[in-house]
Amino acid sequence: MKVDRLVSIIMILLDRERIGAQELADLFEVSPRTIYRDIDAINMAGIPVCSTSGVGGGFEIMQKYKMDKKVFSTADLSAILMGLSSLSGMIRGNELVNALAKVKSFIPADRAKDIELKANQIYIDLSPWMGNGNIQPYLEMIKTALQESKLLSFEYVAHHGNKTVRTVEPYQLVLKSSHWYLQGYCHKRNDFRLFRLSRMSNLQIEEFFTPRDYQKPQLDFSDIVATMQTKIKIRIHKSVMDRVLDYCADENFSPDGEEHYIVSFPFTENEYYYDILLSFGDKCECLEPYHIRAEMKRRIHDIAALYES
Repeated sequence: MKVDRLVSIIMILLDRERIGAQELADLFEVSPRTIYRDIDAINMAGIPVCSTSGVGGGFEIMQKYKMDKKVFSTADLSAILMGLSSLSGMIRGNELVNALAKVKSFIPADRAKDIELKANQIYIDLSPWMGNGNIQPYLEMIKTALQESKLLSFEYVAHHGNKTVRTVEPYQLVLKSSHWYLQGYCHKRNDFRLFRLSRMSNLQIEEFFTPRDYQKPQLDFSDIVATMQTKIKIRIHKSVMDRVLDYCADENFSPDGEEHYIVSFPFTENEYYYDILLSFGDKCECLEPYHIRAEMKRRIHDIAALYES
């Protein structure tokens, strides 16, 4: 469902007394069924659109309902502009540019300066500082495949470096914890899978597919993680405190002299968390429990052996 199409339909309904579903479908080059879904979404947003059947029928905003530029508060318009601006910086396309322009047309001249100020008070930049240069073009290709119901093929690096070739029906782009993912039905696994874009290569758009019932990805693992995590005790130098704060709150730190802190650190015994501890280098020492300290020592020994040979 495109934001710019919903905004455009609202503006058309405000400008015209009545318009038919087929005329809207022809105007936006979509099916009448899509238009009916858009009208349902507009109704759910609080703008009452009614339909009239028969000759001369169509959609119209209820006559007693008046919507003008004042229907949006300063906070409403600021939030919409902030969200659309953030998306347009990462997912480029005419539809977002047009949506921004149309939302701005709702801003009364006497409130423009105040709304611009508030919209700029929070800036969301979803692009990474550095990283895989394929992310931006892959986002555009996946967006095209989503809109046109086209299969995607790509090479994918999974856990432990296993590289496979996948053919996937795309259903959703997901931004989670600053990383982009594709949720789709994988023909190799015969199931829905979540693929991280940074692990893809040789992405290609293939032939049309008939969409199946969509299964949304599970993105909230907080309850599961809470049962898996334990607290370990680490001693860190103050120079890495800013990085350790990315994983635990300030109340987990207690001073240990002038240069160090003892930290109660949330930990799960897997490769990801061992790599986190190793990333702090000689500025971090695992104090307890003993078996994790011993495993850290073994891993450090293996790293040192690489440079001795």
